[in-house]
Amino acid sequence: MIVTYKGIVYPKHIDHMGHMNVQWYVQKFDQATWHLFSAIGITSTYIQENTKGMAAIEQKIKYKKEALSGDVLTIKSKVLEMKEKSIRFLHVMSNTETEEELAICELLGVHIDLEKRKSCPFPDSIYKNGLELIS
Repeated sequence: MIVTYKGIVYPKHIDHMGHMNVQWYVQKFDQATWHLFSAIGITSTYIQENTKGMAAIEQKIKYKKEALSGDVLTIKSKVLEMKEKSIRFLHVMSNTETEEELAICELLGVHIDLEKRKSCPFPDSIYKNGLELIS
């Protein structure tokens, strides 16, 4: 797994239950996603120069422990499956200090042609980079 996010739980992330609200888990997992994509070659430059992008198809989050104000978070990620047009990957969010797992997020994304708004194959280089991150 590779580190794809490091950050803090700020007081503004806390809801009336006293822990980080689910919207912030999704936001932090989304940031981790773009770091993972960048690691395999799906960068901002790639998107702009090729008129290609990614669309989320499915996202499952399992909340295991509360994230509290002041907690320092780390997300590690890995590719689970790489297909011609899709990628399935996993994020694991943990408390950096205690190393306890706080949440797990599994996502399925599809590579799309931004002009046609349809799925399309990954270029060979991105496909191969994704396969290298499968563990």
